[in-house]
Amino acid sequence: MSTRISPRTRLEIIEFPDKRRRGEVTRFCVEHHISIASFYKIRALAARGGPDAAVVPSSTAPARQAGRTSALIEDEALRIRAELTRQGWDAGPISVAAEMTKRGLTPPSRATLARIFTRRGVVTPQPAKKPRAAWQRFVYPDPNGCWQLDGMDYKLDSGISRCVLQVEDDNSRKIMASLVAVSENANAAVTVVAEAIRRHGAPAKFLTDNGAAFNQSRRGSESRLERFLKQQGVTPITGRPSHPTTQGKNERLHQTLTKFLDAHRPINTVERLTRLVAEFEDYYNNQRPHQGIGGQTPTQAYEAKPKALPAPEPVAAPPGTAKHLTATPSPHALAHGPRRHYKGATPVPDAPGLQQMDRRVGPDGAISACGCHIYVGKHLARTLVHILFDDQAIQVIDTNGVIAGVTNRPIPAPPSQQTPK
Repeated sequence: MSTRISPRTRLEIIEFPDKRRRGEVTRFCVEHHISIASFYKIRALAARGGPDAAVVPSSTAPARQAGRTSALIEDEALRIRAELTRQGWDAGPISVAAEMTKRGLTPPSRATLARIFTRRGVVTPQPAKKPRAAWQRFVYPDPNGCWQLDGMDYKLDSGISRCVLQVEDDNSRKIMASLVAVSENANAAVTVVAEAIRRHGAPAKFLTDNGAAFNQSRRGSESRLERFLKQQGVTPITGRPSHPTTQGKNERLHQTLTKFLDAHRPINTVERLTRLVAEFEDYYNNQRPHQGIGGQTPTQAYEAKPKALPAPEPVAAPPGTAKHLTATPSPHALAHGPRRHYKGATPVPDAPGLQQMDRRVGPDGAISACGCHIYVGKHLARTLVHILFDDQAIQVIDTNGVIAGVTNRPIPAPPSQQTPK
């Protein structure tokens, strides 16, 4: 029933004579801009509840507000959030919802929980913060496609410091192994990586920063970890100097670990620190939903897809059958010549002058590599290919390790960069 009918008009409807001429109700409704149905609804309401019940319009608000979370559920969500915070765990909407589900409760949506926390004053809104949709992240497509390793120094309450090293899978964010060591050194690096490989098999690639204990390729040398990885068939890669965001996933993991450890102080002994790191690894991998992987736990994400394998050795095509590819120089290469280093490129062991890198083929069947635009075929569109190159030639290898084609580099390298014949 419309609430726009005034009390005076309602009173006229109630007092309307029972015996009326033909068409009189219609004329009344037209004059007062109301429907005939509303006219008879008001009269019926007056007949049931008396004139007073029909003169004042009844509220059209629902008896129960749709979508409103009960105060009990809100209070329980806040209690769980405070409990997670005291224990040093992330206490965002996804973590709180997961904990509520484990306790047999039906949680509100992530957005509703976020509004509840803001309304109750336990979080501070950050409207100037860049929206998550604006982020651009690179993630390897498969588990074991690439692992990361980094170390974090942590000071105990007894005054001594120890280094916590953690190996993390790039795709699933799973912690593959952890180690509490005296410092970030070569022995500790090989030990934690060997344990990760023992548990989960070898990855295709292994990313570290340029620390002396991890990767010395930019210094013209080779670390113990690099030699160990190559023996396992793993390709060691390194981030660019002064670009810590390359290892951003591991840096973020250490923020979460630091928060957890600080919540469990005092930590006076290495034994207690080691136990807490192991407890953190179990909870992080198997119980904590991760916002960066769609709310799954890292173990769920790791087990959801087939594992990537270490890159196979290329299978040589029969003599004379390797497809010749066409390479077109990029505008930058034409203007400035070839670069000294290409993103993701690493030297090939025991092959002076030869480098390697991976590139994803575009939907048009072409790749951009070595300052060139190379068409490799639409049958390889959106797949990852392996590239071997030197100053004179470029070789493209598909995911099965078969040579997809070769091409000469269209721009000769400067004399100082020519590979001796």
